[in-house]
Amino acid sequence: MTPHAKQAAVELMTTHHHLSKARACRIVGLSRSVLYRPKVNWLERDKEVIDALNAIIAKRARWGFWKCYERMRLDGLPYNHKKVHRVYCDMKLNMPRRTKKRLVTRPAQPLVCPSEVNNVWAIDFMRDTLYDGRPFRTFNVIDEGNREGLRIEVGRSISSLRVTRIMSELVEFYGKPLAIRLDNGPELTAESFTEWAKEQGIELRFIQPGKPNQNAFIERFNKSFREEVLNANLFNTMSEAQEAAEVWLTDYNEYRPHESLGDMPPAMFKPRGFQPEISTFNL
Repeated sequence: MTPHAKQAAVELMTTHHHLSKARACRIVGLSRSVLYRPKVNWLERDKEVIDALNAIIAKRARWGFWKCYERMRLDGLPYNHKKVHRVYCDMKLNMPRRTKKRLVTRPAQPLVCPSEVNNVWAIDFMRDTLYDGRPFRTFNVIDEGNREGLRIEVGRSISSLRVTRIMSELVEFYGKPLAIRLDNGPELTAESFTEWAKEQGIELRFIQPGKPNQNAFIERFNKSFREEVLNANLFNTMSEAQEAAEVWLTDYNEYRPHESLGDMPPAMFKPRGFQPEISTFNL
């Protein structure tokens, strides 16, 4: 609490709760000398500095403190920079500082094509909007071993709990992968998801921030989905988007040729249950 707020609290306790000023000061942690000190009308005392700052900011709103102060000095105003800075801050004129965003440190993830299915899965989010402008997201999951799309989940909001539920369903249906490649989104770094992976014995391979090339398999999958579905259609509801995603996913897995797979679809290149020893195709 500021001294002014503490003085107001003391006045409230003495007038409404009938406490002595000494006891009220002890409660709020205020010295009685501060309580009895004559109050200064700072607005009246700093009126000239306020007027000078307002005159500058009215025409040059993007000027920071030091430019305003130096201009006042050039105009012959003999105010100390400490006083001007106090008034400047009291007027809430502080310009926001551009701070460097702290990114989590992750080891580089080499992009190696797995030789078997259910070795490494990759997951990622995408964003788009319905025809009326309402946003929605998609949660995409692929198997890096044969580039098979395992799931495209469409939703208005896809939380970490929903991600965990989706992954549990995929593990139950397809089996458990050895590892999952993913970025550092809040849904994927949440405790509920990381604890689920730990319980399942699945390694989480977080890519380095700002390095989507370390998750290139699903980034290429996202590009195809964006061009062939999201950019090619207008959806009125999320159910329409979900239906279109499921139809496209079946076509992607079973019919669409992939250059990186020797012009074969994933289901033909490496069917589940058939796991060749060596894969010669890469992204």
